[in-house]
Amino acid sequence: MDELLREYLPILVFLAIAIGLGLVLVLAAVVLAVRRPDPEKVSAYECGFNAFDDARMKFDVRFYLVSILFIIFDLEIAFLFPWAVGFADLSDAAFWSMMVFLGVLTAGFAYEWKKGALDWE
Repeated sequence: MDELLREYLPILVFLAIAIGLGLVLVLAAVVLAVRRPDPEKVSAYECGFNAFDDARMKFDVRFYLVSILFIIFDLEIAFLFPWAVGFADLSDAAFWSMMVFLGVLTAGFAYEWKKGALDWE
């Protein structure tokens, strides 16, 4: 029992510190937070429209384009990071397949840029 406690004591100490720090930060935010929201802070900001307007109003397609571009480049990083971590152990085929992948994404990005999908009016 003594040996088991000695092995797990650092984990338990780390867990207690993490829980304590989390509670301190949450309670500090509750105690110190300013509770005077102005209309600017509580207004709609993600899509530019109020949340409870007419459901049949036109929605700009550029919001969808930006979100799709974000997902594409977020997935690029999700594929690129593990590849870069294991780069030393990979073969030439893995290197060139990633270069083709990055080339296709770069061509798509250049196309979107040329078409003006990233320009906001």
